[in-house]
Amino acid sequence: MYQGLPVIDADAHKLENPLVMRDYIEPEYRDRIGLVIDSFGDQRARIVDFNPATGKNDFMRMFPQPQGLGKGGFRNLHPDTTLGAMFNRVRIEHMDQENIDVQVIYGTLNLIFSSIIDKDLAVALCRAYNSYIADDCKGYNNRLKPIGVLPLQDVNEAVAEMHRCVNELGLISVAVAPNIPIPHPKAPDAFPDIRTCKAISHPDFRPILQAAVDLNIGLGIHGGPGSFMVGGISDHTETFVLTHIFVQRNQQQLALARMVFDGAFEQFPTLRVGFLEGGCGWLPDLAHAFHEHWEKRIRDFDPKNPYRPSLMDFTKLMIQERGTHNNINLISQAKNLFDLLWNVQHDPTKIDDSSLYEHYDLRHRDPMEYFERGQIFTSFESDDPGPSYLTTAMGEVGKRLACFSGDYGHWDGVLHNCVGDAATVADYDREHLELLLAGNALSLYGDRLRQSLPPELQTETLNLSSVAQ
Repeated sequence: MYQGLPVIDADAHKLENPLVMRDYIEPEYRDRIGLVIDSFGDQRARIVDFNPATGKNDFMRMFPQPQGLGKGGFRNLHPDTTLGAMFNRVRIEHMDQENIDVQVIYGTLNLIFSSIIDKDLAVALCRAYNSYIADDCKGYNNRLKPIGVLPLQDVNEAVAEMHRCVNELGLISVAVAPNIPIPHPKAPDAFPDIRTCKAISHPDFRPILQAAVDLNIGLGIHGGPGSFMVGGISDHTETFVLTHIFVQRNQQQLALARMVFDGAFEQFPTLRVGFLEGGCGWLPDLAHAFHEHWEKRIRDFDPKNPYRPSLMDFTKLMIQERGTHNNINLISQAKNLFDLLWNVQHDPTKIDDSSLYEHYDLRHRDPMEYFERGQIFTSFESDDPGPSYLTTAMGEVGKRLACFSGDYGHWDGVLHNCVGDAATVADYDREHLELLLAGNALSLYGDRLRQSLPPELQTETLNLSSVAQ
């Protein structure tokens, strides 16, 4: 605890031990995953994937992607946390040292599973990881809360795996990728080098969202660099520094925007989603853009009644602008320009095109309501003053959006004084700090987390229920 406040790290990480994890994979897939050393002497995962060009399982892929556009990480083992991310005995020592009561644990290698082309391999890897991490985190006085991972390549299998994770393995939630790569319609033969994406809000994935509601779990959306998932600006950068600056933010911004405007939050009004490891400082600007575009282009927009000035007013203004010489020619020019701009021969009321009404089903719902009713959460790390901006820009609801994350186990995570720095980077009042350090994580993950906390935290976190409302 920190100064009497519970601390829940909402997004810590496991560095999977591939030798142990292979024991959980079905035998026919074991030879298709392993480790290799790249040309820089760095260790990377080697996965033998389906090859669209040959129609066989002979596509040798390295993760994170070692070079080129969207380049993934390298030399990214943190000297403070690598051993703890692999071995829980060290992890617990670090948690005690930094006053962290509970860690919610996502994977690292598994962040790329949704970019695998062979869906059967993806299913096998997800099932193996989930069984592995459930066993790995057992014990430890309920302080380690692993998150499962889903194979988005096969929605039916993903839903089945969600139920297995929660009901059989006892996991508090599952993670999904913000999108999966699919062939680009203009270059289908160049996949996966040239690709577009299917976002998690796509109708095909709605059964997954429904299952999250049915199970009453908070869905964690987590991307990753060098994974062949679409990453926005990061897809056009060739250094890891630039890729990493953009990839997590862009993936989460796109996922959040699609969840809002594809109607996922409207269809599932109790769905809770965490957009993780992308920071939170960008959220007010994006929320403002959501509201502005909804107001001006959805609620108040009438595409069949476009603005059209009178020809007389237009002509008068053009004469005033250009002078009074050769008025007859100027009047003719004004008429021609007016016809081009407002196409008097084309009656907009006769257009029958549903695309004119973008996101029409959302015309009665301001996107800000999804924030206010507790469906959207983000994370922040120890040196990030972003949560203080949320309150300034978004009011009281801004206090209930961000969850503390030490990003334990990753190269950019901070171990030493991570909680103290997060608590003092801005001038938070105690109620706000309670939410940031634990209350918002409890709201995101819900009863599955709350009811499985160590006994000594049960009473403390009950007091946070009213604060988080």
